[in-house]
Amino acid sequence: MSFPLSPQSIDAVAEVISGGAGNSAMPPIGIYRSGPRIEKFMRTCNVEFQLTGSRVPSLVDCLIGLNRADSFEALVRVIEAAADPRDFIAEPERLSTVLDYLNGALAFDGFELQRQGLAVRLVAVGQASPVLERLGGVVDTISFDTVRRDIDRALVSVNQDPEDAVTAACAAVESVCRSILIELGESLPAKKDIQGLYNAVKKPLALDAGRADIDSQIESDVRMILGGLSTVVSGIGALRTHAGDAHGRERGFVRIDARIASLALHSASTVSLFLIETWQRKFPDRALHLH
Repeated sequence: MSFPLSPQSIDAVAEVISGGAGNSAMPPIGIYRSGPRIEKFMRTCNVEFQLTGSRVPSLVDCLIGLNRADSFEALVRVIEAAADPRDFIAEPERLSTVLDYLNGALAFDGFELQRQGLAVRLVAVGQASPVLERLGGVVDTISFDTVRRDIDRALVSVNQDPEDAVTAACAAVESVCRSILIELGESLPAKKDIQGLYNAVKKPLALDAGRADIDSQIESDVRMILGGLSTVVSGIGALRTHAGDAHGRERGFVRIDARIASLALHSASTVSLFLIETWQRKFPDRALHLH
């Protein structure tokens, strides 16, 4: 993957968002948006934007400003929003045109937009993991702050796409568990889902509910809590399978309640932060790198 993105990719994204020049004889590739509508579009992506002149040049200047490491996450949100399937429900063929157009430019930077369930995600060419789930190119270590940032980012969209939030919750725990195992030189389990990964980290982190070194006065309490964590992890994984967006959605799919998605995210945050805190306590001189 190549980052920052090329000027051609930036121009392509601006073309789709703005719909191109207003006096063009050709139909817009994306959706024609007036200046105020572009400002509204960018605000929905949590990006400050205000016209300082013509629509398209102002938008290009904003995207160029985002085309740097500390704003990469915002740029990804904008690119994915430019091809949001919900904006093309009445014209699904136009969405295909938009994806082909953007991918024609993004391919030279090593990226592509993929349909994943009802959503569109920016991924590395030939891979399936969304770029924002692969923090390796932006953050080298996992910490309280990185996990909180990922959870907070998912919480922002929990009302609009609760299924995606559930998938993000599961991915957060899986990333922490996988990184711990790799840092310790442990083999990854045969079943690399959230439950398998969590079960694999319990022993090296001494989190097994059956451990014998717990004070007798709180032994049953600690075992109950540790057992509860395993139940929470299992529940997050099951919810992802049955209601997440990673495996697509069949006809008649019913969206889950945003409260449940929020519960899954907060639960995943609790589990992830507890694992990181346990790592830091057990290995105070070792950083936990993202894998």
